[in-house]
Amino acid sequence: MEMRLFLGLAILLIYSSSAIAANQGTLIGTKHVCSNEGEDYDLPIQNVKCYNCVCKNGYVECEQECPSQEGCHMLLGPPSGECCKKCKGCTHEGIERQSGEEWRDPDEPCRLYVCQAGVVTETVEQCYAPCANPLKPAKGACCPTCPGCKVNGQEVSSGRTVRSLDDPCLKCSCSEGRFYCSKRACPVLNCANKAMMPPRPGECCPYCNGTRELYPPPQGRCLLGADLRLSGEDFHQDPCTLCKCDNGTSICKRPSCAPLDCPPELQELQKGHCCPRCPQRPPFPIAPTVCHDGGKVYKDGESWEVDQCKSCSCKSGQVKCVAELCNESNKPCPPNHKLVTVPGQCCSKCVESDGVCTVFGDPHYRTFDGKFFSFQGSCKYQLAADCANHTFSIRVTNDARGTRTSSWTKTVSMKMKDMKVNLGEKRRVKINGERVKVPYESTSVTVTNTDGWVLVETKLGIKLSWDGDSFLELSVPPKYKGLLCGLCGNFNSISRDDMQTRRGLYATDADTLGSSWRVGGKRACSRAFEAPPTCAKTRRSKEKERLCKLLRSNIFGECRNHLNSLPYYKSCIKDMCECPAKQRCYCESFTAYARECHRLGVKLDWRKHTGCLNHH
Repeated sequence: MEMRLFLGLAILLIYSSSAIAANQGTLIGTKHVCSNEGEDYDLPIQNVKCYNCVCKNGYVECEQECPSQEGCHMLLGPPSGECCKKCKGCTHEGIERQSGEEWRDPDEPCRLYVCQAGVVTETVEQCYAPCANPLKPAKGACCPTCPGCKVNGQEVSSGRTVRSLDDPCLKCSCSEGRFYCSKRACPVLNCANKAMMPPRPGECCPYCNGTRELYPPPQGRCLLGADLRLSGEDFHQDPCTLCKCDNGTSICKRPSCAPLDCPPELQELQKGHCCPRCPQRPPFPIAPTVCHDGGKVYKDGESWEVDQCKSCSCKSGQVKCVAELCNESNKPCPPNHKLVTVPGQCCSKCVESDGVCTVFGDPHYRTFDGKFFSFQGSCKYQLAADCANHTFSIRVTNDARGTRTSSWTKTVSMKMKDMKVNLGEKRRVKINGERVKVPYESTSVTVTNTDGWVLVETKLGIKLSWDGDSFLELSVPPKYKGLLCGLCGNFNSISRDDMQTRRGLYATDADTLGSSWRVGGKRACSRAFEAPPTCAKTRRSKEKERLCKLLRSNIFGECRNHLNSLPYYKSCIKDMCECPAKQRCYCESFTAYARECHRLGVKLDWRKHTGCLNHH
C-alpha cells in the first residue's frame, strides 16, 4: 500500500514488519496492528526522524508534521538537517523574510509589505472609519479607530474580523475595544495563469492552486509565474503593478483602492485608471429612503442582524451587509478533538472530544483511552468514578445467567451528590429508588428513549447509553481528564496505565484488575468469585463462531482502515462460547464496532445483513 504525503498527514497501516521506506514524502508499507492506544510506536522507517508514529484505533499511524504548502509555486527542498520543504522567502532591503510574512514601514505605518513565494508586494493600506468622530491611529498603526466594536448593530468580539459583502477586500477588526476598517491590495501571485484561480465566494483575492517545485534560476534572476527576469530589470506584471527583480526577489508595487459608498454594480472604472469610482452625485439633495430586505422594510440608518454571522444596515436606500470571517483552514482537528458549532457564535471551532467507555458482551471493556480487556467476574464492580472531587460514581452488577464461565452486565447504578439513577433489565429506570417512566426530566438529569436505547444525560455532562440487556456506553466530558478511576481507566489519553488497580498497582491480567474494583460483598455475586477456566470448545460453539467472521467481511469494510476489527472479532469468539440458546451474542461485538465507527465518521448499514435487526 502506498500513501503520498504532500507535506501533510500520512497514515501508515502495517500488518507485518516488512520493509518500510520514507522517501521524498512517500511512505510505502503494509498494515500493522497495535494495542497500546495513544502510545508512540517505533517502526523501521528510513529517515524516521521526520515521522512520528502512534497507535490509534488499533493501527499504527505516522505523521510528518509539516505545515501545508498548498498554493506555493516556489517550493524548495528541505534545508540540511530538516524534514519539511519550505516556500521560497524574500530578501528586502537586506533583511530575509519568510513566505507569508507581513511588515510595515516604521516611518509610514500605512505602507504595508507582504512576502509570498519569492515576491514582495508593497501597497498603501486604505482606511475607513465607520463612526462620526474616530480616534487617531495608535503609535505604529495605520488606521483611526472607533470606540466600541459594533457594526450594523452586530457585536464583534476581540480578535475577530468581519468583511463587507459588497467589497470583500474591506475588512474590519476589533482590538481592545476599538474598531477599525481597512482595505489593502491583493499580493502578487507567483504562479502560472493556469494555476491562478479566481477568488472563492465571499473572498477578496485570487489564489494559486497546487504547488510547484523550484529549480533555482541562474544566480540573481527572478522567476515570476512563467517568466524569468534579469537582476535589476524593471517590468510590469500587469497594467497596475510595477515590479523590479532585486537579486532573486521580485519587488512589486501595487495600489490599494479606497472603499466606496456606492454598490458594486454602479462603480465605474475609467480607462487608464486602476481603481473604480462612484458616479458623480446630482447637485440636489436626495430625500430619505428606505431599504427592502427579506420581505421587510427598514428606515434609512437602521441596522438588523440576519443571523449569527451576518448583519446589515440601510444607507441611502442601499442594503449594506457585513459577515464575520472564520478560519477557512482545511486542516482537520487534532486527535481526540472534534469540530463543533458553538451556540451564539458564528464560527465553528475544535474542542476536545468526550471520553467514551464501552461495556458489551461477556463483559468486554474498551476504556476511555482505548484499552481492550475481557473480565467475566459475576459480582458488582466500580466502573468509573471521579476520584479527585467525588462528583459521581458508577457501578455495574454482572450476572452469570446460569453459565459456568460467562457473565453479562445486568444493572447499572450512578450516584451523584443529590441523586441515584438505576438502570435495569428491559430498560427499567429508577430515580432515588422510585420507578419512573421515560422520558423523565429533573434539574439534575434527563432520561430519554432513543432508538431503543435509554439515554441518561446529567448536568455534570456525563451520559449513559443502555440497551436494557448488557450493552453500556459511558461518556464523560474533557473536564474529567486524569481524574477518574475504575474499570474504565483514568482518561488521560494513555492506554498503557489503564490496568491500574484500586491500590494504584499495575495488574498483569484482567482478573486481577477486575477483582481490585469489586464492591458490595459476596451477596452481590451470582456465583463464587474465581477466575473462570478456559472455555471448552463444542461443535455448537464452533458453528456459531462462523458468524463472527461477518465482522471481517465487506459488510464492515468501509470502516476497516479506520478502526482495527481484531479486538472486536476476538470478543465475538469469546461471547459465542457459552451463548445461551436462541441468543445472537455475536451482535454485541458488531454493535460495539459499528458505534465506534460512527464516532469516527463512518456510517455502516450492517444490521439487516447480520440478523441483528432486533438487537440494540
